[in-house]
Amino acid sequence: MSEMDRRYPVGRFAMTPNPTPEHRAAWLDEIARLPDQLRAAVASLPEGALEKPYREGGWTGRQVIHHLADSHINSYVRFRLALTEEKPVIKPYEETRWAELSDARSGPVEVSLALIEGLHARWVALLRSLSDADWARTFIHPELGERDLTTTLALYAWHGRHHLGHLELLR
Repeated sequence: MSEMDRRYPVGRFAMTPNPTPEHRAAWLDEIARLPDQLRAAVASLPEGALEKPYREGGWTGRQVIHHLADSHINSYVRFRLALTEEKPVIKPYEETRWAELSDARSGPVEVSLALIEGLHARWVALLRSLSDADWARTFIHPELGERDLTTTLALYAWHGRHHLGHLELLR
């Protein structure tokens, strides 16, 4: 597999033009399934695979799991901010530096797997309650500009697939 393939095993994110409620439902279902898919992926890894990077210069499997928890917590908060404030400016975070912190480098993945399960249960319950008007709500990312919740949902469905692909590379 080429270096580009290993960086983006499911391809780069591309937003579906003119997304429909059916698209949203499919993306929401992906987010709902991710915790079980992550557990299955981790269970299928050979001994020691969590300590190996999925590509040269990439994160270890352990860092990928912890990154998913960190990233999805941030997204959940961004959804809540967008639903309760008018175009809030969100705070970005240094994901690469977060992945280098000791809990992400060496902490047990079970902690983040359990966190993702609880987080996704809350997130999915919130997402399933949104109206069409809610999906159009936005937040401001200081570096990327205004983002609507439909696009953000699609991005995080892709994000789960993206990192599941990285875990697959460790097998």
